[in-house]
Amino acid sequence: MPLALIGKRRTIKVVPETRLYMAKSQLKRAVGQVGPMAVHARDAARDAAAAKVLDARGWAAPRLDAAAHSFEDQLAPRITAMLSQAAAKVDPSPRSRSRWPVVLLLTGVAVGAAGFAMYRRSSGSQWSESFKSTTADASHWVSDKARTAADKVSGTAGGVKDRAEEFGHKADPSSDEFGNKISTESTTASKNSP
Repeated sequence: MPLALIGKRRTIKVVPETRLYMAKSQLKRAVGQVGPMAVHARDAARDAAAAKVLDARGWAAPRLDAAAHSFEDQLAPRITAMLSQAAAKVDPSPRSRSRWPVVLLLTGVAVGAAGFAMYRRSSGSQWSESFKSTTADASHWVSDKARTAADKVSGTAGGVKDRAEEFGHKADPSSDEFGNKISTESTTASKNSP
């Protein structure tokens, strides 16, 4: 059966089967010849591409390293500074307090220390004598207070002693009666027990 093919201009071409058979056999022969050549071409292309990739990597590696160092040395500090400034502008936290109070406090301490040193230098031994007399006065005052407190305690203790003796004399006759009752009861209890 003949094969009908439609051409570009809508024309019908009729191809006899014998021509079709011949085309198939030629195509098979061509595939048999082209197949090994294609494998060889593929291997050659792969080897050439691998070599070119190695060349490209060798060419690109030093340039990428130089670019990295350039970025690290030149661009990164600029970008870091820019980002830090942006962060400072955006930050909602209050700014740090003024340092003036601390400076004034330290200045006052320094002036006070200088004044104390000048006072000590100008007064000399007079200062130490006045300190000794003040210390002696304080020790006399403390010893007077201690004597006064001791007198009060001894007076209170004497009064307590007198009252204890008074209650002791009153309690002696009644305690003798109570003691006699207890002793007589205990002796009768011991006689009655088997």
